[in-house]
Amino acid sequence: MRTHVSSVGLLIHGDPALSFSYPEHIERASLDALPSQPGVYLFRDEAGVAIYVGKSVNVRSRVLSHLRTPDESQMLQRTRRVDFERCGGELGALLRESQLIKQLQPVFNQKLRRLREMCSWRLDGGAPQLVFARDCDFAATEGLHGLYGSRASAQQALRELADAHGLCAGVLGLEPLARGRPCFARQLGRCGGACVGEAVAEHAARVGAALLPWRVAPWPYAGPVGIVEESDGLRQVQLVDRWCYLGPQAAGRKRAPPRAVAQFDIDVYQILAKPLLRGDLTLVLLNEPLGNASGGQVDAAGGASAPTAFAPVRRTRSFR
Repeated sequence: MRTHVSSVGLLIHGDPALSFSYPEHIERASLDALPSQPGVYLFRDEAGVAIYVGKSVNVRSRVLSHLRTPDESQMLQRTRRVDFERCGGELGALLRESQLIKQLQPVFNQKLRRLREMCSWRLDGGAPQLVFARDCDFAATEGLHGLYGSRASAQQALRELADAHGLCAGVLGLEPLARGRPCFARQLGRCGGACVGEAVAEHAARVGAALLPWRVAPWPYAGPVGIVEESDGLRQVQLVDRWCYLGPQAAGRKRAPPRAVAQFDIDVYQILAKPLLRGDLTLVLLNEPLGNASGGQVDAAGGASAPTAFAPVRRTRSFR
């Protein structure tokens, strides 16, 4: 008899696939209907309330792995059925999972919930200033660096950056700085000396260089774009605007939906920023509200070129 180690480190004798049986209290038909394609799935309780939302490139396999995990027994005991939505690919599943968790707030999802206050460091020549999404349009603002869920986490990240690069915490505003006296880090040999005579411009340049990897890219288009994915015969166009996921394009609809207020979403940014700006995605430019049906990339002024600060997008087309 073979011995296996489970995903939580438990020793299991025999083949777990052979010994597995569906929990009797979970509607069997809902489990039998699960597809082996990309999508999202929802564990629902007796009242039909979503208590957990997940995503996978193989929904059926992922859900069955939940059913075999002993440390998820509390969630499984409350589950009565499992629903699913197919997606055109992994990216669409990631975006839809994030959207559903924010909308439904399932009790067993701890990550991807909407942040109470999102903030970033804005660098405009001098010391970075902490700005909040409630006061600043993160999708359109230049000079933002880092995305945080609280003032404390932003300050901690900047402090760690200062330690790593020999920056002055006093000049950065992270601690009180008495005139003519070195900061605490300088006394420990960790500060380059901005508090005791290093040129302001030189320190500001070092701050800018240290923050550069944290740069938050503004939305590079004048309006929404559609991200095209296809899997096993299902083609979807996921609508995104201003780093905000708007949902899949409605079947049969030939234009973008009326423009709603799209608010910057940190999770959408983290999912899309690298592949979008590298040009790894297949996009369609939506001719509403841009008013451009000629194809090509569209800049903020309605012209025919993409912002030069960003990588060109592969296989971009006009969507009609």
